[in-house]
Amino acid sequence: MNDKVFMRRAIAVDGNLPPRAPRWAWVLPRLAAILVPIVIGALLWLLHHNDLDDQRTTMISDVLWLEQNLRFQMERNLEQLRLLNIDTVETRATPTYDARAQALIQNGSGLVQIVRLDRIGRLRSVTPAAAPDQRQRLRSLAVFTEASRRAVQLDKPIYSKPFNLDVDDPCFAIFVPHYNDRPADVIVGVYSVHALLYQMVPWWFTEKYRVSVMDANGATLSSKSRVQTSDSDLSYQVAFDPPGQGYTLAVVAYHHGTRLLPALLMMTIVLLTVAILVSLWAVKRHVQRRHVAEKALREEYAFRKAMEDSLLTGLRARDLDGYIVYVNPAFCQMVGWSADELIGREPPMPYWAPEEMAQTLTVYEQIMAGTAPHEAVELRFQRKNGERFDALIYEAPLIDANGVHHGWMASMLDITERKRAEERYRQQQDKLQFTARLVTMGEMASTLAHELNQPLSAISSYATGCLNLLDDSNGAAAAESDVVHTLRKVVAQAQRAGQVIRRVHEFVRRREPMQEPCAINTVVEDATGLIEVAARWRGVRLQLDLAPNLPPVQVDKVMIEQLLLNLIRNGMDAMAQTVADQRLLVVATVSHERGVCVSVSDRGPGIAPAVAAQLYEPFFSTKQEGMGMGLNICRSIAELHHGRLWFEERANGNGTTFSLWLPVE
Repeated sequence: MNDKVFMRRAIAVDGNLPPRAPRWAWVLPRLAAILVPIVIGALLWLLHHNDLDDQRTTMISDVLWLEQNLRFQMERNLEQLRLLNIDTVETRATPTYDARAQALIQNGSGLVQIVRLDRIGRLRSVTPAAAPDQRQRLRSLAVFTEASRRAVQLDKPIYSKPFNLDVDDPCFAIFVPHYNDRPADVIVGVYSVHALLYQMVPWWFTEKYRVSVMDANGATLSSKSRVQTSDSDLSYQVAFDPPGQGYTLAVVAYHHGTRLLPALLMMTIVLLTVAILVSLWAVKRHVQRRHVAEKALREEYAFRKAMEDSLLTGLRARDLDGYIVYVNPAFCQMVGWSADELIGREPPMPYWAPEEMAQTLTVYEQIMAGTAPHEAVELRFQRKNGERFDALIYEAPLIDANGVHHGWMASMLDITERKRAEERYRQQQDKLQFTARLVTMGEMASTLAHELNQPLSAISSYATGCLNLLDDSNGAAAAESDVVHTLRKVVAQAQRAGQVIRRVHEFVRRREPMQEPCAINTVVEDATGLIEVAARWRGVRLQLDLAPNLPPVQVDKVMIEQLLLNLIRNGMDAMAQTVADQRLLVVATVSHERGVCVSVSDRGPGIAPAVAAQLYEPFFSTKQEGMGMGLNICRSIAELHHGRLWFEERANGNGTTFSLWLPVE
């Protein structure tokens, strides 16, 4: 699992307060508070001396680096001067001499002049060009003459002693000879000590040290510093070779002062000691309060854990990557896997049923994407033993106290028994509806017998008449015509009787519900055809007000006929005390709200408010011989077809209208 997985830590439940700390636990901090100033003072003394040693070591390292850097640059300048002399003498490239010499001076390596002497020490050129008085000064310098002579004799570069070109500008020079079968010219590189320090010593070095160049007598030739130093500061000297000649490179570290005054330091230590003692007392009180709070937290956690463990609803938490991070005992009991086996698992989960894998995975992806429906989702899972069960799952985002979304929390209910009960209830409802149809037909038996008796009696009479005509006419043509006419009446009456029998057979036979597209007007006509005889016996006039061109509806024709028969019979019963000439029952159809609506309106006394509240309850009836299941069955049939059944008082206040709405789609 990734780092986002929630870690649930168990808290041990202890009903007693934690034991008091031993006495030494409080004496030891006090003793430590006394020893702390002593130890800190000793450490400060050691740190001070170590700091001085570290500063000296660092300074020596920096001075050696500076000396090596100066040495390297001066050796590099020597090579450049030697190459300049060789190229100038051997190639006679006099026009390029000044440019190359000027470039070497501008390189920022401490050189301020490059002088060219002949083999006997006479001045030939000065770069950059010097004033006549300065050239005369160079000719008169005994240092130049002596150093040039020694360089030619030894045939190697020679550094001169210090000399001054200008006031307060100490210099020294490097004389580089060249032989080409005979002594040739000498190239002299003149260094300014000031320029050497300011060009070759980096800025960060002068931020830390004062750098000076001293001669053999200890006189300071030049220095580079921003602040004054004292005799007590750290210092270090190293021989400046090259150029030698007794030069010394002296470095003095700046004095930074004492970091903390001893008195202030000791006062601070005392104050800190007092603060430590006060802090210990405060910590002691805080620890005691913390023990009390932890005890209350353990008790609260144990109480909430007991509530989670006692729930019959399964709880499961997943992180944003789909890993299970928590399950309660009820969830484990439902699926048959333990918490250790489930926590840390990623999809597909072991309790997903293989035959429902596609649907379960689709719901999981919707939940992870945040597009799952807010209402509950029904899924079929499997237990560890392979048994399937139906579950009702509610998923919700898992948000912490800071409003951060960490995952998804689900509650799961095992609805297997509920679905079985619903299936048994549906089967009982089917049986009840079938029984209700039989009861309805039983009540209509006498009227149906009369309805069948009329066509059968007519058939018998017409058949007897045909026989008499055949016996009397002896085959006459007129008699034959009468017989044909009579036989047609016989066929019509037989069809009428067969139609009645077919309707009764379809109505009472037991079969599974089957919804198919039906014209609602045809269903209404068939239902009224079954009950029109009973209506005539009761003196009730049936009036059909059917809207044309209604769209077909997807219904079970027999169930809708049963619903309409119950409503029509109830309407006729409601008009039992109504005056005979006003017993009118209107059955109407109309298009309404993307569906069709069938209404049955009577002219009875209406429904009292006390009766209206219990009208759809099972076994409630206002009739002495009634079962109290008619309207309950009617509402069940309407809901089965995703429709609605309601009643309201007629517009003129005379009677009641029951309405059935069925969706077209």
